Amino acid sequence: MALGWSNTRTAFRDRWNRLRPLDRHRLANAVRAYRGYSRNKRGIATAQSAWPMSLSVEPTTSCNLRCPECPSGLRSFTRPTGMLEVDTLKRALDEIGHHLVYLNLYFQGEPYLHPDMNELVRIGVAQGLYTSTSTNAHFLRPERCAQIVQSGLSRLIISIDGMTQDTYASYRVGGQLDKVLEGTREMVEARRANGGRGPHLVWQFLVVGPNEHEVDTIKQHAQRIGVDELVIKTAQIDQPEDGHPLLTEAPELRRYDRNPAGEWFLRNPLADECWRMWHGCVMTWDGKVVPCCFDKDAHHTMGSVREQAFKDIWFSPKYEAFRAQIFSNRSALEMCQNCSEGSHAYA
Repeated sequence: MALGWSNTRTAFRDRWNRLRPLDRHRLANAVRAYRGYSRNKRGIATAQSAWPMSLSVEPTTSCNLRCPECPSGLRSFTRPTGMLEVDTLKRALDEIGHHLVYLNLYFQGEPYLHPDMNELVRIGVAQGLYTSTSTNAHFLRPERCAQIVQSGLSRLIISIDGMTQDTYASYRVGGQLDKVLEGTREMVEARRANGGRGPHLVWQFLVVGPNEHEVDTIKQHAQRIGVDELVIKTAQIDQPEDGHPLLTEAPELRRYDRNPAGEWFLRNPLADECWRMWHGCVMTWDGKVVPCCFDKDAHHTMGSVREQAFKDIWFSPKYEAFRAQIFSNRSALEMCQNCSEGSHAYA
């Protein structure tokens, strides 16, 4: 049974908003994508003929926190860091926006450190896309919350990983729980002042060892504060081992198990398939296109929208070869070896 919670009325509205972009062209593209994916799953090698349905875009690699499993937090990127130029997003969406259904303005970093974040949202909204982002909520002051509501953002995920300052800061290093709670209340109020219109508000609770005892508490608080949904997400841990402070005691709250030899492993069969990689991709702040959000350092760059048309990247021989490996030997790809696709990502 899922441990999260959702408001039934607003959940229905959110599901409807997710479907609204599906005009005849986008629906036909989605059907074409699913058919190609299904054929490859059955072992029938089929080239990609559909455009992406979803796109994740990185507004910035900058972050105010130092979370221990995050390259932004660790300041450990080997690729260049910086902020997305508005024109880079606009050029990309001018080409592929009419194919897309979903735009996620998040990859690494804290999106609301980008000075033009609301303009990035408006570019997606102008294309008719369901547009979302994720934030640590430290910058959700009243004026900004009003601007977020007016931007047309469809979904706002707020990371809240503890119900006391100690448990919250055990993962969100350098963060302040009171700012997250205050920012959430400001967003709820900004939406109320706009007649109830505004983004679907989600609290995301990354469950780790220090906070796993607070799952029931966070559910009760989510209902009181006025968010629309609470999701309990298991943690990605790069090197799970005995005594790791982020591993939970409860097996159902983690992605990993321990075999009789004492070795920790990901509870993921790593089947030779990946729907997420087939129907969407990620664009870094500097325009690089990578296949997946698990490629955090852009090791598998397929091209750059600053130098090429998106079409020439998405349908390129290089991308086709990468997709073929996903359907033949996915486990050989390092970025797939700790992937949540097919694993226990939500408790």
